[in-house]
Amino acid sequence: MDAKPGAPVHEPLLAAARPGKDAADDDGARQGLAAAEVKRLVRLGGPIIASCILQNVVNMVSVMVVGHLGELPLAGASLATSLANVTGYSLLTGMATAMDTLCGQAYGARLYHRLGVYKQRAMVVLSLACVPIVLIWANTTRILVSLGQDPAISAVAGEYARWMIPSLVVYVPLQCHIRFLQSQSIVLPVTASSGTTALCHPLVCWLLVYKAGLGSKGAALSNAVSYGINLVILALYVRLSSTCKNTWSGFSREAFRELRQFTALAMPSAMMICLEWWSFEILVLLSGLLPNPQLETSVLSICLNTGALLYMVPLGLSSSISTRVSNELGAGHPEAAKLATRVVMYMALSVGLVLALTMVLLRNVWGYLYSNEQEIVTYISRMLPILGISYLIDGLHSSLSGVLTGSGKQNIGAAVNLGAFYLLGIPLAAMLAFVFHLLNYFTCHCIEWMS
Repeated sequence: MDAKPGAPVHEPLLAAARPGKDAADDDGARQGLAAAEVKRLVRLGGPIIASCILQNVVNMVSVMVVGHLGELPLAGASLATSLANVTGYSLLTGMATAMDTLCGQAYGARLYHRLGVYKQRAMVVLSLACVPIVLIWANTTRILVSLGQDPAISAVAGEYARWMIPSLVVYVPLQCHIRFLQSQSIVLPVTASSGTTALCHPLVCWLLVYKAGLGSKGAALSNAVSYGINLVILALYVRLSSTCKNTWSGFSREAFRELRQFTALAMPSAMMICLEWWSFEILVLLSGLLPNPQLETSVLSICLNTGALLYMVPLGLSSSISTRVSNELGAGHPEAAKLATRVVMYMALSVGLVLALTMVLLRNVWGYLYSNEQEIVTYISRMLPILGISYLIDGLHSSLSGVLTGSGKQNIGAAVNLGAFYLLGIPLAAMLAFVFHLLNYFTCHCIEWMS
């Protein structure tokens, strides 16, 4: 039965299972249940993976366009994007994953009214978090110079970051709408809106960069325009579609209640995502301290940007298993959640093998998408096979993170990531680069191997 408007909402939801026999308890039917679970995860995960890839196209195309303006604009845009990821997008995306736990379990428990409340509450909390982010982005040049980065690159990066600030206005509600729909297994509209945005973005970027004469600033501003297109499509769907009539009943004052409780779950959710995300971006900053910083920063940023694109596949599986686990726990079916976990681990391993092989096969041509500089293209071809191997491991890591998110155990994931990436990964990367002088070739993924 749905919760009444105005009733107290407590986080996190449903720590214990409901009484009754779980369907997964029947040992004789486990094989059939596993096959059915594979179908559910494929139906759910396929569109989510497509959505994640299409959403990543926005930043990827922007960097590609800037890359053809020259090496300095590419280095500046890459560095600004890295700082924006570290200080903004990773934090907001991580905080939004609290909705995976709360909305997913509420939907499984048929407490439909709570989903709309959680979405609005998330928008309030994430909007407040944008205040310090804006201050950081507005002072990007000073921050980068104080970190020892090249002054010329820092100046370009600072200008790029300032023009990215408008994207925050639409990025927050966009993330909340996506999580709101995915927790109900409504994924095709998200894929359709992401596809429309991906098709529009190259044109938007080209118009602002070349026709409007804004250069790299136009590429940064184009992100806000494209995110806005995506948001408008999803907002109209939520308000007009009958599939959301039980979960969205309009704006409510409940959104401003229990903000502290929501934040208490959102922060470990953010840390679990950010600690991993930040570790890779720290490598970009470290690459600026290497000899020939423009080359090193550009190449490593391109490789991490490529990795971010391919990471959308394990990320889609992570979101899928998070939805499945949270829905089953909310419905009181813990054994079904365990079965879904076992199935997704096999799927993640298979996907990782395909990704690794793909990167090896594309290593000699991929660099031309970002730059015409032969030195950059050759350097990228040396690094892509190592990148591919790392994503064989990362698929398993991402799926387990999704299980923790669906269970509301993000604090465990945050602790594990802290130890793996910061006590082992980053120190090893620094040692290989600055002591053994292996530079980007081995350092870019020793972090992932440690995870």
